[in-house]
Amino acid sequence: MIMDTTEFNRSLDQMTVSLKPFALKLTKDAEDANDLLQETMLKAFTNRDKFADGTNLKAWLYTIMKNTFITNYQRLLRKNTFIDTTDNLHYINSMNNVTYNLAYSSFMQSDIDRVVGSIDEAYRVPFLMHFRGFKYHEIAEKLHIPIGTVKNRIHIARKELKDRLSIYNSN
Repeated sequence: MIMDTTEFNRSLDQMTVSLKPFALKLTKDAEDANDLLQETMLKAFTNRDKFADGTNLKAWLYTIMKNTFITNYQRLLRKNTFIDTTDNLHYINSMNNVTYNLAYSSFMQSDIDRVVGSIDEAYRVPFLMHFRGFKYHEIAEKLHIPIGTVKNRIHIARKELKDRLSIYNSN
């Protein structure tokens, strides 16, 4: 069944409710989320002819929103980047006036190592294996545990790391 313009518009309107939380998650600001949602709907409406009937409208809209957010973010970064035209041609981010040295990263790495080492072994081992590049199914096979348990243990280890290393959270 082919969707006419009226049905398409009605479907877009119904999707607004489920897209709003995603926009908020991306932008972390209510006004920016509304702008992103509006821009997404406008793009969807103007590109109606590119929507293939029978495909998932919600997934199509999420993709438009994600791509729009990324494009806007990259545009913002380019706008805030100063291009040095001296002989060295360095790119300097004019928004960042902080100079980090190796001492800070050394403290951070030792804190990370300490916290990872203190996590219960049942969670630490799958987490470190995943960190080193093992796939979930490989970890499950090596540890002789279900894949769901592997995912859960990695999730718990990440949460514990995030909680215990919150001092380094820049938000």
